[in-house]
Amino acid sequence: MKTQMLCLLVLSFFVVSSYAQLRQNFYQSTCPNVESIVRSAVNKKFQQTFVTVPATLRLFFHDCFVRGCDASVLLANANAEKDHPDNLSLAGDGFDTVIKAKAAIDSNPGCRNKVSCADILALATRDVVALAGGPSYKVELGRRDGRISTTASVQHRLPHPEFKLDQLNTMFAVHGLSQTDMIALSGAHTLGFSHCSKFSGRIYSKKGIDPTLNRQYALQLRQMCPLKVDPRIAINMDPTTPRTFDNAYFQNLQQGKGLFVSDQILFTDGRSKGTVNQFASSNSAFNQAFVNAITKLGRVGVLTGNNGEIRRDCTRTN
Repeated sequence: MKTQMLCLLVLSFFVVSSYAQLRQNFYQSTCPNVESIVRSAVNKKFQQTFVTVPATLRLFFHDCFVRGCDASVLLANANAEKDHPDNLSLAGDGFDTVIKAKAAIDSNPGCRNKVSCADILALATRDVVALAGGPSYKVELGRRDGRISTTASVQHRLPHPEFKLDQLNTMFAVHGLSQTDMIALSGAHTLGFSHCSKFSGRIYSKKGIDPTLNRQYALQLRQMCPLKVDPRIAINMDPTTPRTFDNAYFQNLQQGKGLFVSDQILFTDGRSKGTVNQFASSNSAFNQAFVNAITKLGRVGVLTGNNGEIRRDCTRTN
């Protein structure tokens, strides 16, 4: 027991000491304009397609939850993270956003090969949230890029649409994220879309429509997702304001309009319902909790100092 406790303390120290090396002005002497360069590249990509927003935000989450925030999800080697079934639905626009921002940074001779892909993804995530009307916030920097990316490492690391509250809390707690953090990060479902196959069991089960689902909303979903039509049809996660980062997601949960079981459970389970109600009634409370949660998410499993590398190409190791 003492040995196990010691191991946990050592691991805890390692995790804290890694992210303690992150700081907001990390590139002040090496690439002082990094934030404006990334913001400009992200804005240009956003002008081309709104999908840039949810795609980049989701990419950051999927990266951090698997091997930590090390841009390993961007690697394109054989049997890479991005090839795991849980990652196949990641939209290409998220990857493209990081690659375009990296190219913009490297076109500046003073910045070339000095900014990690992991930090570019963290900055781009902040920028897309702000472009969609969400809060802007300071981003801690100094991450290094990981050299390992395997499909095997994705297994059981990402939340699934049918998860209940205990499963969600357990998965987030592994990364030092609280239930409030989990609920705030779930609020990112105010943006983006999902495919019919991910929730069809709630509207077409043998027992009928999931009773926790608003019946009128369920019938609308049936119209948009007929049984014999391509299950990859895209449906907005937020049926009210799908292009705005706001607290409508939580107001939808109050009305039984959470698309996934893992969404609606946040309201139907009494242990999380109060937080949903708080965020539904106050956009500022949600924004504040989201900034706190995504900052903590950005510290998960980071590589700093001599660990990792700064990739010359975000899709391959040096």
